[in-house]
Amino acid sequence: MVHALKKSKRFPGVKGPVLTIVMDGVGLAPATAANAVAAASTPTLDRLMRDYPNLAIKAHGTAVGLPSDDDMGNSEVGHNALGAGQIFAQGAKLVSNSIASGKMFTSDTWMSLIGGVKEKDGTLHFIGLFSDGNVHAHIDHLKAMLTRAKEDGVRRARVHILIDGRDVGETSALDYIRPFEEFLNSLRDESFDVRIASGGGRMKITMDRYEADWSMVERGWQTHVLGEGRQFASAEEAVVTYRKELGVIDQDLPPFVIAQDGKPVGPILDGDSVIFYNFRGDRAIEISRAFEGGADFDKFDRKRVPAVLYAGMLEYDGDLHIPSRFLVNPPEITNTMSEYLVATGIPQLAISETQKFGHVTYFWNGNRSGKFSEELETYIEIPSDVVPFEQRPWMKCAEITDRLIECLESGKYRYLRVNFPNGDMVGHTGNFLATECSMEALDLQLARILKVVDRLQGVALITADHGNADEMYELDKKTHAPKLDKDGTPKAKTSHTLNPVPFIVYDNFYQDTYTVKTGRDDFGLSDVAATTVNLLGYEAPEMWDESMIAERA
Repeated sequence: MVHALKKSKRFPGVKGPVLTIVMDGVGLAPATAANAVAAASTPTLDRLMRDYPNLAIKAHGTAVGLPSDDDMGNSEVGHNALGAGQIFAQGAKLVSNSIASGKMFTSDTWMSLIGGVKEKDGTLHFIGLFSDGNVHAHIDHLKAMLTRAKEDGVRRARVHILIDGRDVGETSALDYIRPFEEFLNSLRDESFDVRIASGGGRMKITMDRYEADWSMVERGWQTHVLGEGRQFASAEEAVVTYRKELGVIDQDLPPFVIAQDGKPVGPILDGDSVIFYNFRGDRAIEISRAFEGGADFDKFDRKRVPAVLYAGMLEYDGDLHIPSRFLVNPPEITNTMSEYLVATGIPQLAISETQKFGHVTYFWNGNRSGKFSEELETYIEIPSDVVPFEQRPWMKCAEITDRLIECLESGKYRYLRVNFPNGDMVGHTGNFLATECSMEALDLQLARILKVVDRLQGVALITADHGNADEMYELDKKTHAPKLDKDGTPKAKTSHTLNPVPFIVYDNFYQDTYTVKTGRDDFGLSDVAATTVNLLGYEAPEMWDESMIAERA
């Protein structure tokens, strides 16, 4: 149980509000031809970087609890770190450790799933993101489970692949499918029948989040469970055909069903077991609800609901206990900033649009879906448009700003946090011009917000959760020039980056009382919480990471 924060004896705190602005997906990178942030006209951001104390802080790898510094950050672990003030081992690392130790395979859940299909002569199904991007899932986890399933005597397994092209190269699907088919060939024998059964692009089927578009989940259900859809002889044939016909990148590939003699090879039936092997929760919750929902499930007509044992890689929502079965216990994130602010009686606001609303609430609060206090916490969700992001790259940034300014001027909130999704969601499309536009739209909102912060004699902390818009093309590691596609155009990069992110202290009133610890390169997102409570006039809890400000001597 947390206690009230201790008042600082050195700094009484700012008079006005403290506001954290998360520019989602906006990293720091050289101004190459790949950098949409640098290419955009952003006079406000340029002024902030030029005239105000700022640091380049880490937002990937071990700095956010991931296994190694080769692992790109993501919005979930980034907001965990921002809100917790500490680094916790995250999904990928937890799963890898559980597999390496063998703990996963001795868990009650694994043994129930395996025992169920063996007893009923059923099929073990795996559904999940099919790449080594290590943001939502990792193909090595899938391979390890398939190998163990064979060892444990499972007779049939089917894999339903959600093709990535977002956390990895935008047209890299065959780089995963071809060697995976070879891997399956090495496992397949008279005792073990294993095949890819269905698939589709991750932004077309199954992996919706925050209930933005349940039709994605419905298409996934029809594809994976019912075995309905356009049929192909193999996943490779499906990818090659769709690319030729539609010219789409991997994340937008339509659904497909693998069939033999006109019949799907892997519909999900009574007596089967299903593992959704993503370790990250946001895009796993809705499909889990579809599998576990009872007669009152009303998001779409499931037509047929097989009696299966279903499990997630982790528990994706700890409060609502979704799903009811899971293979690896999620990180227990405790002593978060929101808990301490509530215990101290500090009113706070969290606001974003649908695409990132869960990040400034659920993930910020340590994977907790409920509030710590209905009285002291206000959440505002601006509904996102259901259109391709490159077609409306400004997204809802103006509407978010309208409501944020209202809340600032109300005087009700001592601490506020806001997420602008533009740089990340538009950056993921691979469309450079649209991403450039998204940054310019965001910059206009920064200018509006900072005028209000000044009028209220407040302070704004401007940062990001990871990079994305800062590197829109695949770069040659030696020359740093964009790699080219066969047609001579730059090869789009749709994944996050390994670049640091900015941390800017916008303060026109109190800078004489403290210093920002500039000149260091070892700060990360988890250091933002201590900095925040210091500016509010409190000492940071001992278990938190270091503040980036210090009392001026």
